[in-house]
Amino acid sequence: MNEVLKTLRERRSIRKYTSTAVPKELISEVIDAGLYAPSAMGTQNTAVIAVTDKKLRDRISAMNAAIMGREGFDPFYGAPVILIVLAKKDWANRVYDGSLVMGNLLNAAHAVGLGGIWIHRAKEEFESADGKAILSELGLSDEWEGIGHCALGYADGTSPAAAPRKENRVIWA
Repeated sequence: MNEVLKTLRERRSIRKYTSTAVPKELISEVIDAGLYAPSAMGTQNTAVIAVTDKKLRDRISAMNAAIMGREGFDPFYGAPVILIVLAKKDWANRVYDGSLVMGNLLNAAHAVGLGGIWIHRAKEEFESADGKAILSELGLSDEWEGIGHCALGYADGTSPAAAPRKENRVIWA
């Protein structure tokens, strides 16, 4: 089977990570694949924040957990790296373009031997005062909207099996 198609079929969301640091070169490969995602009219109105600093990672984790009403929970399942996808707020296709970036990040992570999972609530995080402060600390204005987080790291255990595919999801016309 073609390796790309194999990756697309085998990638699963990982919900438990080791604390092993991920080499910057591997993170860069994953990000590069994300940035090659299609974008409406080729505008490339997305950006990725690569969070490898544990203090910042834990700060964002706490914000995310508070939004979901589960303080003390790590919504990133122990992943040491968080890739946050942002899109220009005034771009009509921001959610679509950012979603394509997220898909590429997740598939690229699997292709290079890493685990990944899409975690929501980035929009709410970066609409908050603390989220805007983080953007400012990183030299970004609040013209960005959070699309999602790709928690990234080495899986602690085996990948879950694929659920059976539902029937009647293709309509030929």
